[in-house]
Amino acid sequence: MDKAWWKESVVYQIYPRSFCDSNGDGIGDLKGITGKLDYLKELGVDVIWLSPVYESPNDDNGYDISDYQAIMKDFGTMEDFDRMLSQMHDRGMKLVMDLVVNHTSDEHPWFVESRKGKENPYRDYYIWKEPVKGGAPNNWGSCFGGPAWEKDEKSGEYYLHLFSVKQPDLNWENEAVRREVYRMMNWWLDKGVDGFRMDVISLISKDPAYPDGPAGLNGYAAFNFCANGPRVHEFLQEMRREVLDGRDTLTVGECSGVTLKEALNYASLDGKELNMVFQFEHMDLDFDENGNKWTDRKCKLSQLKEILSRWQTGLYGKAWNSLFWCNHDQPRVVSRLGNDSAQYREVSAKMLAVCSHMMQGTPYIYQGEELGMTNAPFADISDFRDLDSINAYRELTENGIFCREEMLGYLRYKSRDNARTPMQWENSENAGFSTGKPWIMVNPNYHEINAKDQVGREDSVFSFYKKLVALRKERPVIVYGDYRLLEPESEELFVYERGLEKERLLVVCNFTERELSWELPEEMKGHRSELVIANYPDAQWADTLTLRAYEAVVWDWALD
Repeated sequence: MDKAWWKESVVYQIYPRSFCDSNGDGIGDLKGITGKLDYLKELGVDVIWLSPVYESPNDDNGYDISDYQAIMKDFGTMEDFDRMLSQMHDRGMKLVMDLVVNHTSDEHPWFVESRKGKENPYRDYYIWKEPVKGGAPNNWGSCFGGPAWEKDEKSGEYYLHLFSVKQPDLNWENEAVRREVYRMMNWWLDKGVDGFRMDVISLISKDPAYPDGPAGLNGYAAFNFCANGPRVHEFLQEMRREVLDGRDTLTVGECSGVTLKEALNYASLDGKELNMVFQFEHMDLDFDENGNKWTDRKCKLSQLKEILSRWQTGLYGKAWNSLFWCNHDQPRVVSRLGNDSAQYREVSAKMLAVCSHMMQGTPYIYQGEELGMTNAPFADISDFRDLDSINAYRELTENGIFCREEMLGYLRYKSRDNARTPMQWENSENAGFSTGKPWIMVNPNYHEINAKDQVGREDSVFSFYKKLVALRKERPVIVYGDYRLLEPESEELFVYERGLEKERLLVVCNFTERELSWELPEEMKGHRSELVIANYPDAQWADTLTLRAYEAVVWDWALD
């Protein structure tokens, strides 16, 4: 398998609004990020993925962009950005920008012009349709609730917005739109950034028939019903030719609704499109049978293993995996798949880290994950800031689908705001995030969970992540080895093997708080072994392994 720096890297995602506030206004900023780069260097990460910092009215926390080549005033200036980028490069770290080009803000100059009338040259930059039977062109729904179509009273036409009403979808069928996007991407690459995480890139091509889709809980088709449209691969191959060819970049596409078969096109090792994709099949396992994410159900471990293993084996040698539990759109994994009680939080956070980082692919760490940060105890709907959460609460309670307390419980478990509470730097006011009032509540457990306590503490979650990151540099088998799942039916243990040439790693993770026993396969018995990493200090190799609560252990067993 061909080697590449982005295959061997570990990526750290920063959500700038919540990372570090340098000026006391309660909002994280670029100077705050620059001031914490030594922390990230200590962790050992190679690449920083920065969520959007572009000029924006901030309807969807910066994913509604009004100027792709300016910095949002909340975050600072372009000079602050340039200084931050220079400081990252000085430390040997690369920067990946968030590319949001399925849609813009409705305050972007293109859309301001587009809605002026049907004859405006910018009209076709967006997706406008005549009414059908006096209403919306189809039954597509917005990701944030309600219909995906908004009627423009002046012209009588509807424009498409798969996200907020203030996020109109760009018309990628228009070559002029594509040229504008490629020009902007080249501008950022010329500035020195090292790649792009491409927001909902699987949605940029729509079926020209605009067919109705199956209706969900709220009566509308899912926002990603139109994913993987007929020209998406053509567009990305054009992007490769016009922007990325000849540049040594990292590209990862957020591909909602992607299948394994489609991913083999998006992330093929032939290099025609992207380096890798984010797929969400494993993140959707705790949805209900109707595809509704607002539940408090737990996923079955056997299903989680089946999905992750299918992607591990299905892409091996053909395309590249991305590995993640957390991001700005997902709740905290230790609260979701682990155990966030005081007794088990750290050990289960370490177990989940082993389970993911030992797989084949490029790992992504979301800010605070390396500390074992947890979901927040939101008490009332007024505590939330996320458009998705607030709209869902209103829509589903007003329609009588859930009562208010029931819906609040689901939000506490699944809301995106769980990932967006401020980074917990130290045991001081506002967790050291800001000297002012933070834009969103600080999780009160910052007294127990903070970076100041964990950096340098040998048994901390941070120190454990640091070891995992270093292991990828030391053992090519972790990056390039093959993958074999063991015990596929177990609802308690996640066991798999990695192999490269003569090296074989055995990874065993206990997903329960119970002590379990597991007998080694016959081919492993009697071999000498080396402990690679474990989340308990005294792991023992034996023909029958004894696994304590949330224990994770990795053995190099083929030493003879």
